[in-house]
Amino acid sequence: MIYKHKFETRSTLPDVREFHMKSRNMAEITPPPVIVSIQSAPQTLGEADEMKFTLWLLFLPIRWLSRIEDVAPNGFVDRHIHGPFKSWSHKHSYHERNSELIEVIDEVEAELSSNPFWWLVGAGMWISLPLLFTYRAWKTQRLLEK
Repeated sequence: MIYKHKFETRSTLPDVREFHMKSRNMAEITPPPVIVSIQSAPQTLGEADEMKFTLWLLFLPIRWLSRIEDVAPNGFVDRHIHGPFKSWSHKHSYHERNSELIEVIDEVEAELSSNPFWWLVGAGMWISLPLLFTYRAWKTQRLLEK
């Protein structure tokens, strides 16, 4: 399965990159009622760093471990090492439209778990991606375009 989302923000490429490399910003751009609890991650993410966190969907804790890969000036990949999916890869890309307008592209490739419970949880998460990324775009714009 592949999901792709794009939006633009009035910012600079270095600011967009720095914003996305700060682990704490994941919680900032996650829509309620989902609560993100980060157990371990460096403040600023880099190549091969790992981020361990829990997504709380109401009463359900979804534990996740991802690794940061392919870090470049215009993006990076976070790859699911452990969590509700059989596989998950989220590519973050940033492209300058001009000196003050950046296009942000999120591309997720995933495969649902063969475990029936986690398949159901993953399917629910997958169908909510348009809402999740629409919120993330709005929140990212608000935080970067102050």
